[in-house]
Amino acid sequence: MNRIVEWGGKRGEYFWGIRGFLEGGGTGYWRRAFGGWDIMETWKDTRKAHEEGGNEMSMNICGAPCCWGVDDVKNPYLPAWETVLKEAGLAGYRAVELGPYGYLPVDVERVSGELAKNGLAVVAGTIFDDLLSEENYENVLRQTEEICVLVTKLPPLPVHEGQHFAAPYLTVMDWGHEERDYAAGHPDRAPRLDERQWGIMMEHIRGICERAKAFGVRPVIHPHAGGYIEFADEIEALVRDIPYEMAGLCLDTGPLYYSGMDPVKWLGKYAKRLDYVHFKDVNEKVYRDVLKKRIRFFEGCQEGTMCPIGKGCLDYPGIKGILEEIGYSGYITIEQERDPRNSDTSLRDVKESVSYLKSVGYEI
Repeated sequence: MNRIVEWGGKRGEYFWGIRGFLEGGGTGYWRRAFGGWDIMETWKDTRKAHEEGGNEMSMNICGAPCCWGVDDVKNPYLPAWETVLKEAGLAGYRAVELGPYGYLPVDVERVSGELAKNGLAVVAGTIFDDLLSEENYENVLRQTEEICVLVTKLPPLPVHEGQHFAAPYLTVMDWGHEERDYAAGHPDRAPRLDERQWGIMMEHIRGICERAKAFGVRPVIHPHAGGYIEFADEIEALVRDIPYEMAGLCLDTGPLYYSGMDPVKWLGKYAKRLDYVHFKDVNEKVYRDVLKKRIRFFEGCQEGTMCPIGKGCLDYPGIKGILEEIGYSGYITIEQERDPRNSDTSLRDVKESVSYLKSVGYEI
């Protein structure tokens, strides 16, 4: 039986005890912090359902700014971050990711105010950058510190029984290599790092993880299409070289499929290392057309490679089944990369994804 379990942690002057909140004590701070949104009432209902045997799953769905086309902070067409948080709240989410570094300000007062206004918490921050370059390493460490300072000063999400590590997470992705970006989804022609280069990147990842752990934030490595940790052999090498004590995995159903792997198989294969999950769906026709072109990963997404959950080719009944089988417990974030110039349809698509996942037994 899955339940939300007792958990404590210091956040400023407040001490959090989830069981105490669930039993009716101390909910006042949550109500004040979130402008009247009563997160704990939701979790009391969830626990009651679990204890009555009505729902053995212990997973909650969250959102991410990439559903509004937010991937490159330099893109001039990005919607305002306040708009994204507002629409995430309207979609029914109770938690979101921060998105790429530099999109949301690293300003606790401003961010917490907007989160409270929209009934949201933060499930993860993101490092989405070049993890290979020696020249970029100090920059990535600085990003890590600033993200961790921010997320550890925000109210944390409850912890489910069986959840490996508490949120918020630091999701770590390699990105920024044109030669790999054009080879996304093509394991046969993608250039690979040599042993020395791979060792440098692993050392950088270890440094990022140690920096995050110093703040009490769990790092999770996210293989991603278009980076140097994308294909099956690279994921296997990552798991070999980065011990679970240092970092877990965030597996994303979309890039797994895009890069030639069966998401059901790979979620099961790395169940013991799986701390966090991303959901995407793939429009098969657009995806096959994109693979025939010399095109960057996000250019393919702008053409519609990703679609609302339940509208594409991924086996979401099978994905739900494997997550239940392995006893995954915690948080799952929906993503749908797109052209930000089309972000006026983001709320519609996000609601479609949420509606589908709720219809098959997930909780928001």
